[in-house]
Amino acid sequence: MEEKAMIELQKHGFSKYECKAYIGLLKSPAVTGYELSKRSGVPRSMIYEVLGKLLDKGAIQTVPSDPIVYKPVEPKQLLSRLKEEMNTSLEWLESSLTQFESDQKVDVVTRIVHYEHIVQEMLSMIRIAKKEIWLSIWSPAVKDIEKAIREKEGAIPIFTVLFGDEAMTLGHTYHHNYMAPDIVSKRMGGYLTILVRDEEEALIAKFSDRGSEWAVKSTDPALVLIATEYIRHDIMVEELINAHGPEKLDALWKGREDLIQVMTGKNGLT
Repeated sequence: MEEKAMIELQKHGFSKYECKAYIGLLKSPAVTGYELSKRSGVPRSMIYEVLGKLLDKGAIQTVPSDPIVYKPVEPKQLLSRLKEEMNTSLEWLESSLTQFESDQKVDVVTRIVHYEHIVQEMLSMIRIAKKEIWLSIWSPAVKDIEKAIREKEGAIPIFTVLFGDEAMTLGHTYHHNYMAPDIVSKRMGGYLTILVRDEEEALIAKFSDRGSEWAVKSTDPALVLIATEYIRHDIMVEELINAHGPEKLDALWKGREDLIQVMTGKNGLT
């Protein structure tokens, strides 16, 4: 727990030794620098430099005595101030950095790798969505974005094609039941996931059991349109199958070599 606390503090500008000294003071408030050095593991040659930096950060205070004694600022008070400073800084940056933006918009395709990074991009898109969300996703990945989706339910329309977990719903949900998920994933070489927000931005990702995840994200209108239409098409196919039964679709494609390749990815013409 202490190691995790140190990692999080370092994200807010604290050095490793500053973290050790502050946590050391929380455990043993009102001690001298010499005593704190022994208890915290901060080298004696650096302890007073570290304490000076913590004083500048407002994380500790001194108690007039001989020798000087140090005590920590309460964590709740320190974190409240850090949060306020962070919000003020981000607000200033938001208003200032936009002044440097060019009026020319460039539609670029961003490539993202690693599952965690892709999920973070998806969460960002979901949180800023204002009009609608279109989503095609496999059930194992739902857990990582479900909370963000739930916060949007009822506020904006959400249309979801879901592979697996027939008990789950995310907005208007259409379960992909016609073809077994393992057949679909084999044809695609992984688990295709699509997210579109507000007719403005699309993310297309392919997750894999082999860990070779990738995604592309773009505001290019052509890519956004294609991604949205892909999900619309899947929704209507599933609804047609539900209304008329899978047997009619089976009869349509299983008797035609060209459609066998369309449906399975296997060349039925050779």
